[in-house]
Amino acid sequence: MTALALGGFGIGTTEFATMGLLPQIAETFGIPDYEAGHAISLYAAGVVVGAPLIAVLGVKLPRKGMLIGLMLAVALGNGLSAAAQDKTLLLIARFVAGLPHGAFFGIAAVVAATLVAPERRGTAVARVMVGLTVANLVGVPLATAAGQQIGWRTAYLAVAVIALVTAGAIAAWVPLVPKAEGASMKGEVRAFGRPTVWFAIFTGMIGFGGMFAVYSYVAPLTTEVAGLPAGVVPWILAVFGLGMTLGATFGGRFVDRSPAGSVFGGLIAVCVILVLFGLTATIPVFLFLFLFLLGFTIQILAAALQIRLMDASPDAPSLAASSNHSSLNVANGAGAWLGGLAIAAGWGYTSTAWVGVALSVAGLAIAVASVLYERRSLTRETTNQTRAMASAASTTVDTHPR
Repeated sequence: MTALALGGFGIGTTEFATMGLLPQIAETFGIPDYEAGHAISLYAAGVVVGAPLIAVLGVKLPRKGMLIGLMLAVALGNGLSAAAQDKTLLLIARFVAGLPHGAFFGIAAVVAATLVAPERRGTAVARVMVGLTVANLVGVPLATAAGQQIGWRTAYLAVAVIALVTAGAIAAWVPLVPKAEGASMKGEVRAFGRPTVWFAIFTGMIGFGGMFAVYSYVAPLTTEVAGLPAGVVPWILAVFGLGMTLGATFGGRFVDRSPAGSVFGGLIAVCVILVLFGLTATIPVFLFLFLFLLGFTIQILAAALQIRLMDASPDAPSLAASSNHSSLNVANGAGAWLGGLAIAAGWGYTSTAWVGVALSVAGLAIAVASVLYERRSLTRETTNQTRAMASAASTTVDTHPR
């Protein structure tokens, strides 16, 4: 799984490094921070569009070959980002860079889950995501520091190189994994007809937005709100990444035991963390503490939602797993956008925490509705089975009179 984790490292670096480099990007193009944040939203839009589209179109292709092709696409998108000479070209390049993101993680999660026992799927998926978490621990802080000293374009060039190395590593190390038996475009698309799939998607789409509303503006929160120098931003990002890494390392065990419980616990914890963050963001020690806790919690939540979607759509695992990343990147784009609206309205950078709380509470409400729906459906199914059995028994008695 090392090659898959390396791909996650590159993708995680390019996704989150933009957040730490917003001031430098804004300065290059002469725009405010919140407008530079559109680069985050366009990347997220690419993930949203690319994940389900690629999963459906590639349903009959070998998964190993798809993973290699997706990493080559990551290299292309980031190379274009580094070469962009105006804001419009950068936004287009970020959209292109986002297209392979969700499909890569979705297919990688399916491949990892097929290589372990069923009861270890949560741990396997979490290990694939370790690359993403290490990116936040090491890759994003280094890219941010390099971007501040050398120029933000170097971060995207570095990711392009990592993507090319990953493509070679997948070719050398990842075993051939056949496509699912009976896989078809129609079968994959049919998954979207299930309410449980949509409940899981909307839980991530709304609930995860709370984290992104805050994290998208972590650089100005550090410098403008907490009053720390710009050189501290990479350390703040590293602390968030450490939380994600520990969440991926230990959180898989919680997900193995109860995916649904991990979703509820994660969303409740995010709400509490963001409330405390909003109240204490001006105090540097609390800024570090709550970003660490946010990273830890959000990683458990991501793995839990991944398993929930795969369970809700066992006959279309690639689309289900990829759709999770689509939903999380809708959250990415929406969180950054809504946080930017609050800032543009003059409410200050700490207002992003309260935007985050509102989104997390909404996500929790959707998760509750999902469980209630599942229980109601189970009760209805049990009742129908009981009636069918009773009817069959009655027919047997009638056809065999004494």
